[in-house]
Amino acid sequence: MAQTLDIQQAQRAIDTIRLLSADMVEQAQSGHPGTPMEAAPMAYLLFNKYLRYNPKNPDWAGRDRFILSCGHASALLYSMLHLSGYDLSLDDLKNFRQLDSPTAGHPEFGHAPGIETTTGPLGQGISVGVGMAMGARFLQQRVSKNLFDYTTYGICSDGDLMEGVAAEAASLAGHLRLGNLIYLYLDNKITIEGDTDLTFTEEVATRFLSYGWQVQHVEGENIQDLDRAIAKAKHSPRPSLIIARSHIGFGAPNKQDTASAHGAPLGGEELKKTKQFFGRDPEECFSIPADVSAHMAEAISRGVEMESAWQQEFDKQLKDNTVLAAWQKAANGELPAGWDDLPTFAAGEKLATRQASGKTLNTLAGKLPFLLGGSADLGPSNNTTLKDEEAFTPCTVGRNIHFGVREHAMGAVLNGLTHTPGLIAFGGTFMIFADYMRPPMRLAAMMGLGAIYVFTHDSIGLGEDGPTHQPIEQLPNLRAVPNLTVIRPGDANETVEAWKAAIANRQGPTALILTRQGLPTLDREKFGAVEGLQKGGYVLAREQGGLQVIIIASGSEVPLALAAQEQLQQEDIDSRVVSLPCWELFEKQTQDYRDQVLPPECLNRVAVEAASTFGWERYVGFKGKVIGMQSYGASAPADQLMEKFGFTVDNIVAKVKELL
Repeated sequence: MAQTLDIQQAQRAIDTIRLLSADMVEQAQSGHPGTPMEAAPMAYLLFNKYLRYNPKNPDWAGRDRFILSCGHASALLYSMLHLSGYDLSLDDLKNFRQLDSPTAGHPEFGHAPGIETTTGPLGQGISVGVGMAMGARFLQQRVSKNLFDYTTYGICSDGDLMEGVAAEAASLAGHLRLGNLIYLYLDNKITIEGDTDLTFTEEVATRFLSYGWQVQHVEGENIQDLDRAIAKAKHSPRPSLIIARSHIGFGAPNKQDTASAHGAPLGGEELKKTKQFFGRDPEECFSIPADVSAHMAEAISRGVEMESAWQQEFDKQLKDNTVLAAWQKAANGELPAGWDDLPTFAAGEKLATRQASGKTLNTLAGKLPFLLGGSADLGPSNNTTLKDEEAFTPCTVGRNIHFGVREHAMGAVLNGLTHTPGLIAFGGTFMIFADYMRPPMRLAAMMGLGAIYVFTHDSIGLGEDGPTHQPIEQLPNLRAVPNLTVIRPGDANETVEAWKAAIANRQGPTALILTRQGLPTLDREKFGAVEGLQKGGYVLAREQGGLQVIIIASGSEVPLALAAQEQLQQEDIDSRVVSLPCWELFEKQTQDYRDQVLPPECLNRVAVEAASTFGWERYVGFKGKVIGMQSYGASAPADQLMEKFGFTVDNIVAKVKELL
């Protein structure tokens, strides 16, 4: 890694980064040139002196992480990746923001090498970084001290710091004293609407000092000051914020320090004048001087050398470190033998699915050493506490994470933890508060991260806390998110299967939707095999003769559907009960299997679910009926609420008769 700083050489590289970024935006006639131009000195220093990475192996586990939290400045990141030797060509840069190009408008994880996380919505990147820093500390303390002593760096903007999620995450980072977290803040005094005096006059430094961060002030154009500040931050036992007074659109004669430099191309004439300001040929585009190219490409040899040394140390430790060997398997996506040998619950036992989840989770924790997580201050209610395990605190690195009342940050931190090789992370809260963490959940689904959400108190069945706490529309909202697997088990043993599905799903997040109230555990000798949950839906109780009607249910309404079937049979109405806990898994099955469960010739169908009815048309058709919520709930004991809103055996029977 470079130890000295050649100011003249650095300045030529920085100016090249600025103009390369501006050319990208100009060619696309879309994008944000101003922020890349002001942040170029910081990016240069990080990529050329501080970041530990190997462009030829972007996923090297021992690398430092870099997050461009202000994702609108994506041209900056793409310029750095290209110049530093990643597999991102100049043609890719010329196709900035074009269809099927890896250089998307905002950095997208998996689209180009070197992009650590998707950063579109402001505040998410800075918050994901907290999870990455926590993941590094976990591996460092529990696997290997020197193999995982990496740092998470980031560049963030005014918009990042205005978003509430950043405040939540920064507060948690300060509390945990994450000294392996360093952010550079672009204090340019400009937002889209104008000067930050319009909306953002707080003392950012004071706020972060109160969180427990180290805070420094520098001039954004002073490379030596930036260098000293980063070096000092490297030695801080606390997370660091370096406030750099910067100038948006630096070098653009008529647009520097103006809002117009933020979200639109500079324009042909202004760009030419900018190139003249930096002493470059105004007619040349995407120009990279040979000396700059050679200098920046030194990152390749540095990276190969650093990874080689790391790999030698890894191989040396692997001989005696059994935990490291287990981590290596986990990082390769392997689950240990017998991990799915989980408890079963006796028929007739009445148990809330949140309780069954807690027992299952604790069994899993004994088999999966890199499973960790917690709750947004609701551990006893969510049943997410791992027994006999320490907490993750400033002094100890346990597997129980206390996120505090910070659902939004919890979602983002889970993304950072799940990004960490080998780790499986979960977070719990009441289902109603899923709304607080929807942005990072959506990003997890977009990135294909296997975070697990434990959402309890899933319906009006939670009772007296009333409509502010009773989820109504949340279930269909979650089902609308592509690549988010939503599972609402109907008894304790379905809950066990739901956890199996969640652990096995490393291609996207899983939401477990669990009850507060007790549900009877079904007798599987009498009803369909519980493994049917793995297919999303299955026949729970078959008709005795000719099929007349299908009753479909999930979660706490499954026992009601079974009781209704018995009553209908007494009236010579033959019905089938289908448990449909997961639409996403069911839709992945073959058409033949789905037709076996829901025969297309039987159009008489009634769905029962204590949530908004939105979306059920796909399974009941236009002839069928849905018993669900058409309004908010109320404050009362659960049994009274269920009766008031029609979740009764008598109402199911009545709806069936209306169909027939």
